[in-house]
Amino acid sequence: MTLAQVSPREAETAPLPARPEVSASADGEILSVARTCLDDMKAEDVVEIDLVGKTSVADTMLVATGRSDRHVNAIADRIIQTLKDNRLGTPRVEGMPACDWVLIDAGDVIVHVFRPEVRSFYNLEKMWGADRPAERIDG
Repeated sequence: MTLAQVSPREAETAPLPARPEVSASADGEILSVARTCLDDMKAEDVVEIDLVGKTSVADTMLVATGRSDRHVNAIADRIIQTLKDNRLGTPRVEGMPACDWVLIDAGDVIVHVFRPEVRSFYNLEKMWGADRPAERIDG
């Protein structure tokens, strides 16, 4: 089935294509690149949250603040371009048009870049912090 044959409703509900497996060393490189870009671009209040055992979505979440929508955009652009330049894949990105909150999904590393008031509203650190119970796996 080609893309032209998919209705808008089907496109909304279709599952995303599977990501190719990434090695642990590549995950470490992705995290290192993200940290370096956040530092180079003067992101504020950077918090790293270990998600291992809390969810199967990712292993690490970085949460950072940009001073304005332009700063959020610049930070996100730098991370995305640096990952591509280092051949660490092309991450999935949400929120770039408005730049209130940009989510960069690079597999086992997720980066959230917020404007200050949006970050305080969602408060991801509290949601995903140390007191979150471990994910239950039935099998």
